[in-house]
Amino acid sequence: MKYFIIAGEASGDLHGANLMKAIKQKDAQAEFQFWGGNLMQAQAKGLLMHFNQTAIMGFVEVLLKIRTILGFIAVCKKQIDAYKPDVVILIDYAGFNLRIAQFAKQKGYKVVYYIAPKVWAWNEKRAKKLEKYVDELLLIFPFEVAYFKKWKVKASYVGNPLLDEVNAFKPDATFCEANHIDSKKDIIALLPGSRKQEIKTMLPNMMKLAQAYPQYEFVICAAPSIKPDFYQTFIGANTKIIYNKTYEVLHLAKAAIVCSGTATLETALFNVPQVCAYVGSPISYFLAKQFVKIKYVSLVNINLDKELLKELIQHDYTLANLKQEFEAILPNGNKNANLMVEYKKLQAILNKQGASNNAAQIIIDLVKK
Repeated sequence: MKYFIIAGEASGDLHGANLMKAIKQKDAQAEFQFWGGNLMQAQAKGLLMHFNQTAIMGFVEVLLKIRTILGFIAVCKKQIDAYKPDVVILIDYAGFNLRIAQFAKQKGYKVVYYIAPKVWAWNEKRAKKLEKYVDELLLIFPFEVAYFKKWKVKASYVGNPLLDEVNAFKPDATFCEANHIDSKKDIIALLPGSRKQEIKTMLPNMMKLAQAYPQYEFVICAAPSIKPDFYQTFIGANTKIIYNKTYEVLHLAKAAIVCSGTATLETALFNVPQVCAYVGSPISYFLAKQFVKIKYVSLVNINLDKELLKELIQHDYTLANLKQEFEAILPNGNKNANLMVEYKKLQAILNKQGASNNAAQIIIDLVKK
């Protein structure tokens, strides 16, 4: 069968790759065309557009590049029509993918949405589009099940793919030596995001923190799509840049400073104490305050429905606040023990194995109907 998959950013590339792997195990004749990244490309031929060309975030940033985005959408529609897939699979990336869902459904293609748009956070009217244009909505957070019951869309919780990724991880005993990391020092993981605009706003304070605590080994988990020279403009002494080894770093880390997003959940699944932070453009932040209706930005806090992680958002992301929270989450800090207890609760909430396999089976069953 023929599968057309769209993932528009790094996390979608990871989930897309795992989904493709699971589909291939169940469908030996599977063919793919896709928008994604290196991980998906490693699973099969058929990459049409890399996410490093399409990953645009923030209200203002999207508006400034609206003509570019509309151009991408037009190209994607033509590619789908030329390929004539058995199913179109959309992974997160709501602003783009909901437009494609409408097009694909109206053209008569079966449509699956894997990792639901966060309509529970803002722009709830998008759920109406899910009702009209999506055949199967595959959820990765348990709390979404109750939410989507009020909408006429077939929705299933398939488990969280990050849980499978973390459980399958096997550490490399030679990692520190191979990457010239001082194993005598405690490692602090820095995850400043996967987009240039995130890294520009997150890294400066992270670097000041590293300078203030020379007794630790600070390691930046670099985004695959960002070249080393971009990071070099920010970093100083006492800091390493590591590509494609985020789980190795988290496995060894005593603490982490994390840009809000999927990485906060990954960090929690590795039981690493963390501070969550995020800084957007001033206008994007203002607009978000008007339209976003959730209490928290971290996926850890959202799933637990409490502020477990301190969220240093926008003007709260100061060096003084960062130092205070960093010291609180260290092994002898006053927040460390509670974090470990609550992480176990989080893992119990998410506890459903085989997300990619579950999703693949639902997709194949849909196509065969």
